[in-house]
Amino acid sequence: MKKELEVIVSDDRIANKIYILREQKVMLDRDLAELYDVETRRLNESVKRNANRFPEDFMFKMTAVELEIWMSQFAISNSEKMGLRNLPFCFTEQGVAMLSSVLNSERAIKVNIQIIRIFTRMKKIFMDNTDLRLEIEKIKNKLNNHGKNIELVFEYLDELIDKKENPKPHKEVGYKAKR
Repeated sequence: MKKELEVIVSDDRIANKIYILREQKVMLDRDLAELYDVETRRLNESVKRNANRFPEDFMFKMTAVELEIWMSQFAISNSEKMGLRNLPFCFTEQGVAMLSSVLNSERAIKVNIQIIRIFTRMKKIFMDNTDLRLEIEKIKNKLNNHGKNIELVFEYLDELIDKKENPKPHKEVGYKAKR
């Protein structure tokens, strides 16, 4: 039987460090360094020494505009901004997985496994929500169509009521006696 990995970092702490950037879930180099208990510059040095393992869909550098938006969204304090002398690297799920081949400490391996599991759970939750949204849309469309049909029925009823209240004069049929 496999021994279950001990939890080094809480799942919530990891999940709170996953951001959406360029329509992708990413983690910043400084957050990963903190979780792995290494300095950010050491993490980045390891990544740069192994640059061929990190194509752009695994890792990219945040732009100055993205950094401004990110800092304003999360109300980054001045002390936290001091640590952002350089634009941070952003690692996608695949990039985080690749980090496990670059960082070999026991802690990094355990934390990496936790991170990948959280990414997987988030993906499942997103897929479940997507399925639910599609079902809701189907129901809405059916209700909208029923609404149109009901509207049509009411229009016909209104026409019938109008005809009953305001009948067209009929020509009398038959013979009229002359007087």
